[in-house]
Parts: sequence; C-alpha cells; structure tokens
Amino acid sequence: MNRHIVGALLLAFTVSVVLFLSYAFTFPPAKWSALWEETVLGVPFVAFLFMASGVIGVLFGVSFDWFWRKQWRAIEHALFQIEQGNTELPRQQTAKELADVWERIEKLQKHSFEQTKLTQKLVTEKVENEGELIERIISEERNRLARELHDSVSQQLFAASMMMSALMETYTGSEQEKKQLKLVEQMIHQSQLEMRALLLHLRPVQLKGKSLQDGMRELLTELAQKVPMEMKWKIEDVTLDRGVEDHLFRILQESVSNTLRHAKATMLEVLLLERDGFVILRVSDDGVGFDVERTKSGSYGLQHMYERATEIGGTLKIVSAKNKGTRLEVKVPLV
Repeated sequence: MNRHIVGALLLAFTVSVVLFLSYAFTFPPAKWSALWEETVLGVPFVAFLFMASGVIGVLFGVSFDWFWRKQWRAIEHALFQIEQGNTELPRQQTAKELADVWERIEKLQKHSFEQTKLTQKLVTEKVENEGELIERIISEERNRLARELHDSVSQQLFAASMMMSALMETYTGSEQEKKQLKLVEQMIHQSQLEMRALLLHLRPVQLKGKSLQDGMRELLTELAQKVPMEMKWKIEDVTLDRGVEDHLFRILQESVSNTLRHAKATMLEVLLLERDGFVILRVSDDGVGFDVERTKSGSYGLQHMYERATEIGGTLKIVSAKNKGTRLEVKVPLV
C-alpha cells in the first residue's frame, strides 16, 4: 500500500507541476506574486494546488491498492481450494491483465481433478488385481497366529485379570501393597488392550463381499463387545469405488488400533459422512493425546495412513492435544 500511495502521489504532483508550468508559460500572469496572494478556501492558490494533488494522489493510491489486493486474494483463494482438493471453482471477475493467470488456474484445477480420478482408478484396479494366492497364504498365516495368541496369551491375560480383580476385592493388606497390586492390575489391563490391537492387525475384518459401511459396523460391534470403552458411530450410506473403500477401512483399523494401544481412552467415536462433494471419515477419542509432528516422523502406522489417503486423492488431518484426546479426519473428493 505504501508503494502504491507514494507512486500515486508522485504521479499527481508531477501532473500538477506540468499543467501549472504549461499554463503559466502559455498565459503568464502580470504578477507572479499574485499566485501566492490569491487564496482558495483561505489557502494560497499554489499551496492549495499541491494539497489537492496530494489528496487526489492518496485516494487514487488507496483505490488502486484495494483493487489489486482483491484480485490477488481471489487468486490465492482459488489456489488454496485446489490444494484442498476442491474441484468446483467459479470463475472470478478479474482484470484483463490476469486473464492468463486464471486460464492457468483452470487448467491446474482440471489437471488436479483428472489426476485424482486416475489415482482412484489405479488404486481400484490394484486392489482388484491383487494375487489371490498370495492373499490367501498371508491371510491363513495371520489367522493361525491370531488363533494361537487368542487361545493362549489372550486367555491367560483374561484369567490373570479376573484373578487380580477378585484379589483386589478381598485384599486387606497395607495401602502401599494395595497400590502395587493396583498397578499390576492396570498393567494386565493395558496388555489386554495391546493384545486386542495386535489381533486386530493379524486377523482384520475383510471387506470382501461387503460394503465399507457393513465392514465398519462389524468391526465396531466386535470391539464394543470386547473392549471396556464407550463406542459411538454414525455411518451414512456413501457409494465409493472398491479401492477407496478398502483404503478408508484400513485407515480406520490403524486408527482404532492406535487408540487401543496408546490413547488410554474411555470413549471412541467414528463418523462416515458425505458433505459438499467429499466423503469424510472421522475417528475421535478422549485419550491422553500426543505430539503429532514429533510422532509422525517416527511412526510407520501414521506414515502408512497418510500414504493411503494420498493414494486415493484425499487428505489426512490429525489434531491432538495433551489430555484432551485425538481426532483423525480423512477427506476424499467424490469422483
């Protein structure tokens, strides 16, 4: 703004001086002192001329600056919308000088849309064309490990938890010893959550033959029966490609697993919505939270979720605060 005002002032003063000198030399006054003696609104004519030029220059500079700021803000907003994956950008009324810029923005918007569409198509084909033999071998081995862990370690942890609960109800020793037993009980409880998260990875619910909504309901219903945590979910009917459904479901599994292992939460809420041309998957808990930036660089699970979101043309955002819980949100444009 300062540059625009100073430029307008210089232009206004220059024009005023040129016009004044041209008039003065074309029609020279009888007395040059009369230019100073003559007043306008109580101000000498020469001073009034330059004051008026200054006011006009300032008004012109402010108007010029406001006009171009509006143009650049419109361009900045359009680029931000493209960055967020919005494929519906109305053309703005702009100056002719920026017509080429808007044409390039529209090309970039079209390219982003086509890229997202192609990426989702490739992901769908990749999921559909996975080798059945490899998938079956991996699935069988995972199920075998899951059965062995469930039949041995998981059952032993459950028995230990029941015994500790019974012992705590009847124990009459010192407070210090009671605190230690309570700590052991908490460790067993955390180990059970870790085991359930591990079993969730080893024997995940499969989407084969089911919709994303059915798979989510089955997964959350099973967890609600096994985990001492309040579970809430709202799942709307959204039509998606097979590859997009698979990636969203894997992100949900990873997120729930992280909540069970690390969050120490008492409530888990899952939402699947369709809003403004996007499908939104949101997972929230009331756990201990964590430093997202510090954990992101060293967590394979978080990196894997970010990669899955990117592969289907979406964005993943995680917000977490200490002792205030964590919220994960995936937004994928509907193509």
